Amino acid sequence: MPEIKTVNPATEEVLSTYSVMSEAEAIRVVEATHAAFNDWRKLSHSDRAPYLKKIAEKLRDNKEELAELMTREVGKLYKDSLDEVDLCAAIFDWTADAGPEKLKDETRELMDGKKNGVVTYQPIGVIYSVQPWNFPFYQPVRVLAANLMTGNGNVLKHAQICTGSALRLKEICEEAGLPKDLFNVVIIDHDTSDKLIAHDLVRGVTMTGSDKAGSHIGSLAAKHLKKSVLELGSNDAFIVLDDAEIDTAVKFSAAGRIYNNGQTCISAKRFIVTDKNYDAFVSAFVEQMKSIEMGDPMDKNTGLGPLSSQEQFETVRDQVKESVEKGCELLCGGEVPDRTGAYYPSTVLGNVKPGTPAYDDEIFGPVASVIRAKDDEDAMRIANDSRYGLGGGIFSKDEDRALELARAEFDTGMIRINGFGLADPNMPFGGVKNSGYGREHGGFGMTEFVNAKAVFLPS
Repeated sequence: MPEIKTVNPATEEVLSTYSVMSEAEAIRVVEATHAAFNDWRKLSHSDRAPYLKKIAEKLRDNKEELAELMTREVGKLYKDSLDEVDLCAAIFDWTADAGPEKLKDETRELMDGKKNGVVTYQPIGVIYSVQPWNFPFYQPVRVLAANLMTGNGNVLKHAQICTGSALRLKEICEEAGLPKDLFNVVIIDHDTSDKLIAHDLVRGVTMTGSDKAGSHIGSLAAKHLKKSVLELGSNDAFIVLDDAEIDTAVKFSAAGRIYNNGQTCISAKRFIVTDKNYDAFVSAFVEQMKSIEMGDPMDKNTGLGPLSSQEQFETVRDQVKESVEKGCELLCGGEVPDRTGAYYPSTVLGNVKPGTPAYDDEIFGPVASVIRAKDDEDAMRIANDSRYGLGGGIFSKDEDRALELARAEFDTGMIRINGFGLADPNMPFGGVKNSGYGREHGGFGMTEFVNAKAVFLPS
């Protein structure tokens, strides 16, 4: 039977070994989840809410243990891992509080003038969730919390490098009292994953990852008439307009680029700076990025940990090398340190032009691409000159104008003004173009995989 290993990317220590399931074993997991769903669906939304509250409590009770597990598996800074556990608990709490109201039956007035129509939001079955490694608990939780409230079952295929986190999340849920098998984890290869997407008992598919993987999974789900939600990659643009406060722009740009060791889908990646501010921004930004020191991710004083794996390190290294070979200027970083672990330094590339990975693609590591724009209008044009559209940012002293640009011109799903931040349980999360479709959080995720059922009462 084939096996996989999890490896600490900071030390190269092998952490654990797991057996890969056969197709038959994986299908039995789906069948068990469907059986659990058949009981769970009978509960009201209000009856489901306390289970989510108990999971949130159990996450907080085990916060330090869970954070250390994430850090050991994928190299996250321990302090960021602690924050991730808090975010997961907040998502369960928010969903438990908001879910019953969001999903309650609605009375509709029909053409006869009487309020004799009812819309009821009912679960559909087993939702198959394919998730990446960069947020080992948060990625599956944002799917799980919403679908538990909806009444669906959930089968998770997590990234292999954080298998321990996936299995521990399942344990946490069951320790909190969630019915056995309602949330399950499969350890499978890609071929078996494709078979699960096609399986009759899987009623919906959600995936976070690259646009290439999303294209495959989305098309396969469509072939089998399954609804899908895809949250894919991005090369988010943060725009420094003519009237930007440079110190603010530099502070949040640096934080936004290196958070989670630069491995966040909504990280600031392309920094588009108007000619008026270009030299001042680049000078201060490079100094800020130079000052960030790599180190042990368990050390609270470390600013940058390793990338998640040797494979990810090689991908980032090669993207930077190709970008420089095609004309980008290396302003800082870019040199591989002579040390154990998948460490890559904070790096800034200037003179970034189309046709390079730094401009066209997502570099999933602490690498910033700085692009010069003629003026504000040109900056917005460059920002939208991307196949992606997940997030972005605008730096401007005129917040009303920035809001209007965000609302009407910035072609992305999420935009920050004069700051950087991550997901909020009360705001929709998702993108446009090659960054995917569908939304999570903000109540939207609870209605992605439901049967909005119309019931007509007698006139």
